[in-house]
Amino acid sequence: MATAPYGVRLLVGAAVTAIEETRKLPQTILMYPMTIASQVAHLVMKMQQDVADLVIKGDEALDQLFPPKEEQPEWATFDEDLGEPAGPVIDGERLTEGRFALFTGGGPDLVDPEPEVRVSTLATADPPDIVAELDYESLTLAQLRARLTSLRVADLEALLAYEGATKSRAPFQTLLANRITRATAK
Repeated sequence: MATAPYGVRLLVGAAVTAIEETRKLPQTILMYPMTIASQVAHLVMKMQQDVADLVIKGDEALDQLFPPKEEQPEWATFDEDLGEPAGPVIDGERLTEGRFALFTGGGPDLVDPEPEVRVSTLATADPPDIVAELDYESLTLAQLRARLTSLRVADLEALLAYEGATKSRAPFQTLLANRITRATAK
């Protein structure tokens, strides 16, 4: 078979493509609104990205020309600025040692800022027998919670009074007071 000239092949190819596209026209017409909406959304997002890139470049240039000042807004105050310790304080002693105070026994590794205050406070309280029996001073809050169900109301009240006279740790006092309330309600 002889090869047709280039121009003829081009015209036949264009005619076949026109016929194929004409057959697809009903389906293509249905898809046009979605295609147009998709293309418009793509263009809008591309434009937004280009604008954001320009703003970032502008910020970088302005930061180089006019370096930002590290200022604290006048409405912002921090505990360090006030010069006062955070949290409740009685007799110069902070009642909590941070967010893990509930789970630590306050062992010897903690530094006491005013040891005379703590020693005098502990010396004034005569520890009840239940304190030595439970080794209460070394118990964490979770360990105390586990032992509460086996204690009598009188022991719980003695522990609450002892805690109030010595360390006055709010979580321990709350735990003991709640257990006393539950035990007396039965």
